[in-house]
Amino acid sequence: MTLVFTLDPKPDPDLRTEIVRLWTDVTNAGGAVGFVAPVTQDAVWDTADEQFAGLGPDGPDRLLIAREEDGGRLVGLLFFESMRFGLMEHWRMLKRVMVHPDFQGRGYGADLMAEAERAARAWGLAGLRLTARGGLGLEAFYGRCGYAEVGRVPGAIRVAPGDDRDDITMWLDLR
Repeated sequence: MTLVFTLDPKPDPDLRTEIVRLWTDVTNAGGAVGFVAPVTQDAVWDTADEQFAGLGPDGPDRLLIAREEDGGRLVGLLFFESMRFGLMEHWRMLKRVMVHPDFQGRGYGADLMAEAERAARAWGLAGLRLTARGGLGLEAFYGRCGYAEVGRVPGAIRVAPGDDRDDITMWLDLR
């Protein structure tokens, strides 16, 4: 299957619902996208609405989605988030990087990251930053995508009592 990428799709109610469904499925499959399983769609909506608020013609954030060919199922997505600070407008934070569990292991995560890099370069950005939850091997995946670990805060993410994970910061230099 070939993925079709769309940068800045209109976040209409149908797309928002698809995103929340994807976000919930990814979380419940063990994905580190801001929640800990089990989570319901209702629990995801508040955070999703905050993320959607930065999108649109006047918003500083952007959305990249990946679908199956011919406008099919939503396979993955990520947000380019502005730091909303003038001295940092030359780069973006990647947030909520996710691929549906049904499509894991096919290289679609790497394809999504490569498309994000292409979009950022075309946009003229100097770099992309992201954070990852430790303990899942995500830093190895992002490393294969060209990102370097530039910081780590031990135990900064508490996923459960007695289960603290590192908050890992990674950077892709586009200069």
